[in-house]
Amino acid sequence: MSIRYLHTMVRVLDLEKSMAFYRLLGLEETRRIDNEGGRFTLIFLAPPGQPECPVELTFNWDGDDGLPSDSRHFGHLAYEVDDIYATCAHLQANGVVINRPPRDGRMAFVRSPDNVSIELLQKGGAKTPAEPWASMANTGHW
Repeated sequence: MSIRYLHTMVRVLDLEKSMAFYRLLGLEETRRIDNEGGRFTLIFLAPPGQPECPVELTFNWDGDDGLPSDSRHFGHLAYEVDDIYATCAHLQANGVVINRPPRDGRMAFVRSPDNVSIELLQKGGAKTPAEPWASMANTGHW
């Protein structure tokens, strides 16, 4: 028996807003499927040079009344970043709430426009704790 990772799928309510968020994270569109008959769009995004690690955004053209208001049952997407502080500063400067700041220099959490939890992990060892992150409180759920 063998198994191979394919992708993680999340439903999105506002395709443009979601695309902008995932681009802020640094993901690039690798594939797009517009299905006229099923009235949906699938967009696959992945980190540069890692097409084998995609997230699939599913957008239903006629809305998605079945989308839960809190996607915590999903868990989270996790991405390693070169500089956790610079990444969080970039996201925050673009209006993204840092739900769990990288107080430890290693881990942070943010939420997508569709309430998907995104874990950001510092590449290699933790950075030395630094302000403003070290004393920043959590905001909401992560």
